[in-house]
Amino acid sequence: MNPQLTIAEIQEIQQLLPDDTQAQQALTTLQQNNGYLEASFDAVWQEKFGKTDFGKGKSLLQLTLDEIRTEICGDDGLRGKIKEYTSNPSSASLFNSIIGSLVAVAAVHGIPIDGAIATIVVLYILKIGINVFCKYTEP
Repeated sequence: MNPQLTIAEIQEIQQLLPDDTQAQQALTTLQQNNGYLEASFDAVWQEKFGKTDFGKGKSLLQLTLDEIRTEICGDDGLRGKIKEYTSNPSSASLFNSIIGSLVAVAAVHGIPIDGAIATIVVLYILKIGINVFCKYTEP
């Protein structure tokens, strides 16, 4: 699965978070990659940490998601925020809260993500849906 955001979806988030520099960086990268979340994740990661080779067929996004899946899916607070945002997609504070929570969860696991990388991860989860992410995309 290689989820892709439409231009309209990207623009909607850009308007939601006009003053969030890291989110805007992620969204600009998404536009440059025609909305492809995985390619955008790799581009932002590479910009922050340099080229990382995980071997053929291994997606850096998927490896990252695998590392934090239990915490995302098992944390009622984070999962609840994602569901709440899905019901109220015009809430910038909810979106920012999800990003902040994700950065904190990743940090606990030693995964160095910032707001730009977390924005792409959150958009990926929102695109495929939290229930699909938690129930059907396990490794």
